[in-house]
Parts: sequence; structure tokens; C-alpha cells
Amino acid sequence: MSESRGPELSVILVADSFEKIAPVIAAFAAQSVVESIEMVIVLPTDAAENTDATRFAKFSSVKVVKLDHVLPMGPSRAVGIRAATAPVVFIGETHSFPLAGFAEAIIEAHKDPWEVIVPGIGNANPSGARSWSSFLLDYGYWFSGLSAAQVPSGPTWNASYKREVLIGLGPLLDGAMSSGDALPMALKARNSRYYFEPRARMIHVNLERRGWADERYLSGLVVGANRGKRWSLSRRLVYFAASPLVPFVLIYRNSSALRHLHSQRLLPPGTGGAIVAGSIVRTFGEAIGYLVGLSPKAESRMEEYELNKVHYVSRVLRPDEAS
Repeated sequence: MSESRGPELSVILVADSFEKIAPVIAAFAAQSVVESIEMVIVLPTDAAENTDATRFAKFSSVKVVKLDHVLPMGPSRAVGIRAATAPVVFIGETHSFPLAGFAEAIIEAHKDPWEVIVPGIGNANPSGARSWSSFLLDYGYWFSGLSAAQVPSGPTWNASYKREVLIGLGPLLDGAMSSGDALPMALKARNSRYYFEPRARMIHVNLERRGWADERYLSGLVVGANRGKRWSLSRRLVYFAASPLVPFVLIYRNSSALRHLHSQRLLPPGTGGAIVAGSIVRTFGEAIGYLVGLSPKAESRMEEYELNKVHYVSRVLRPDEAS
């Protein structure tokens, strides 16, 4: 691709140190269309000084955005999106890695009229039942073994967007890039369309032992608290009362992925029980969130997991192993 045309895909990464995103950058540097990728790295000012420029030699361009602090991460992601120059942006994480052909498939899919492309996501540490339960509860609806299709929604990050759609949210973008369902709701109000493209494959790290129950609780707490900011007290009370039904909804949403994985005999013993337990813990967190909201301490714990998830697990597959 000629330099004058500019990048076709901007990858947004937020971290509190360069070392935490170096493996993710390496995975993007191995993409077949690396010369079409712009890396937008959002770091604290002191950490930005340790950026290894040699990691970016193959990319179309790189932008290092320096902030006084990157927490909370939602507004920092929004800063990265506004700094990007490609027509498509992908919101990455410290613990998710693209497989071969990922960027090419994302760029190709965005040539169609979809505002959001959700990649096919796999488990980067498939060694235990709790890892699989976390993966399925968070990303099972977009499991890489499923078929391409238009879908009603997608994850806030580990998805790609036409940049103009996100920029069009204006000041709402900062809050929409946080945990919860603020972004899907904002895009739904604008009739944005989601497409699941399993040819764009990536893998995601999931908690497996340490911190597992706490993260399940916090994932529900964040959803309930963010909805509570928008909802009336009466609506929050209705959803609180209906919360016992949520585990059934969560498990039903993952039925296609569960059937596929079961038929391939990929799920370790105990996965079903871990999914049920994880669903119950998450639902309890969501119910609490409707009533009391999200404390700074709870938000800090959630972002600790988001930034450092790789350090909580025993082993992470390399992208070439997952392929």
C-alpha cells in the first residue's frame, strides 16, 4: 500500500506500561496487511518515554498519545479514537491477540455497509473449566467457530467500527467506551448494524482461578450500575426483582457456542457447573449495581483485571499455536 493513501485500520491500545501491550503489537506486526495498519497507543506520560520504536517499523504509522493518567480507561480509549486517522478503528486490549489474516478480514468486511464488525473470538488459555466459563459468558455469542451473520450487538472492545460512527457520538464517546452497555445502546439508537465475521479470528485471555469470582461479580456490577445511571428508580427495582431470570438468559445466549464446543469435545469437565456458578455470581453483581451503583474501589478492581489479566493466568497460547 502506498504511503500517500494512509492507513486503512487504526488499532487503539490503552495501557499503563508499554511492556503490557508489546505482545499485542507483535501480533499485529505479523499481520499480512501490516503496512495498512496504524497503531494508536495511549500511555501515561512517564510510561510513554519507554516506548520501543523498533516495534513499529512495519506499520503504516504510529501515534503515541500521552496522558497524565489512563484510568479510567473509557475516556482514554475515546482519546485514542479521536487521534486515529484510518476510516476503521479496532479497540484492542492488553490480553487479546489477532491471529493470521485478522486485519485483512476486518478491512474487507468494512467495505460492506456494516458500522460494526465483530471478529470471531477464541479462548487464549483453554486449560480449565473456569477459563471457558469466563470466555463463554463474556464472548461466547461471538465464538470463532460459529457462522458469519448479522448480529444484534457486539462487545464494546475487541470489535471494529467505522470511525465516523464513533466520532459522531461526540461527548457521549467517553462514557460509551467504558464497561457496560452504553455503547451498544447509543449505536442502536442510531440504527447501526453489527456483523459477525469469524474469518477475522482473535484469541482472548480469561481469568481461570485467582480473581475469577470477583471478576464475574464486577462484570455484572458494572452493567447494573451503568444502566442505573440512565434508568428511573422504578425501572431499576423491576430489573432487580427479575434478576433471578438473568442466568437463564446468559446460558441461552451461549447455547450455539456450547453445542459446537461440546460436539468437538473441547470443553473440560466442570465447564457447565462453572458457567452456572459464574452466571449466578454475575447476576448478583448486576442486581447490586441497580441498587447501589459502582464505587471507585470496585471500578479500580475491574480495571486492574483489564490491564493485567495475563498475569492472573497460568499460560497464554501464542497466536501461531491458536492458529
